[in-house]
Amino acid sequence: MNYLKTSILLSALTSIILFAGFLLGGEGGIIIAIIIAIFTNFFAYWNSDKILLKMYGAYEISMHTEPIYYNTVRNLARNSGLPMPKVYILENDQPNAFATGRNPENGAVAATTGLLSTLNKNEVAGVMAHELAHIKNRDTLIMTITATLAGALTMLATFAMFFGGRSRNGFLGSMGSILIIIIAPIAASLVQMAISRTREYEADKIGAEICGNPEWLASALEKLDSTSHYIENKDAENNPASAHLFIVNPIHKKSIDNLFSTHPKVTNRVKILRGMVNTSHNLKTGPWG
Repeated sequence: MNYLKTSILLSALTSIILFAGFLLGGEGGIIIAIIIAIFTNFFAYWNSDKILLKMYGAYEISMHTEPIYYNTVRNLARNSGLPMPKVYILENDQPNAFATGRNPENGAVAATTGLLSTLNKNEVAGVMAHELAHIKNRDTLIMTITATLAGALTMLATFAMFFGGRSRNGFLGSMGSILIIIIAPIAASLVQMAISRTREYEADKIGAEICGNPEWLASALEKLDSTSHYIENKDAENNPASAHLFIVNPIHKKSIDNLFSTHPKVTNRVKILRGMVNTSHNLKTGPWG
């Protein structure tokens, strides 16, 4: 059902882009919208992971430089049947993490220094298992496409702001430009956030199965949620389009309305995970115990 919902939402986002193109320039506008969407998606498919990691100043680590963190990811990747991803660290005090990569063979996971210093070994394992679940489910590619399509729509809105509509119907052209400028980016954001929320619940479930103990992730989420209230992530604040990639919302809650949150409520996620604890057997008691 989650995959069906994601497909429907992606189709809705594509339809918004095509409709925006039509309002902006009639049939010719649709062609322009298609070209923009294809180009941006092609570029994002091959380069989004590199751009994202560079944007946050992430640096790659190895078993020799960060043995505990690296071995945690390696063991979890083995448990999940995934190829070993590249492992990165972000110099950031806010405890958080994300995954990227166009497919499991090119996957990468990144954790902030704040996360590694705040969580215990079990909780770090829970978080990284969640990120590996995103790679396993190919959410990293889905969310990249979503963000890119949303960016393409924003590009059309900017074009409409400066050049206006060129529809054969003058009134439709003017009204179309207004609709694109005001409504289209909001609609794109809502669809993008709905997709993100859908994928987060699924990654929680798969991540709990990968690490073997849902309580590790539940406990980690509670800690991450509480600290995000008062520790700022300036890079995320400056690049809100990437906020959906993190395990918890990196943008200060005081600056956004819940309607526009890229993540489901942590309390709901924790409740579901602890429900898994109550029905699970043979739970692990340590990172690899």
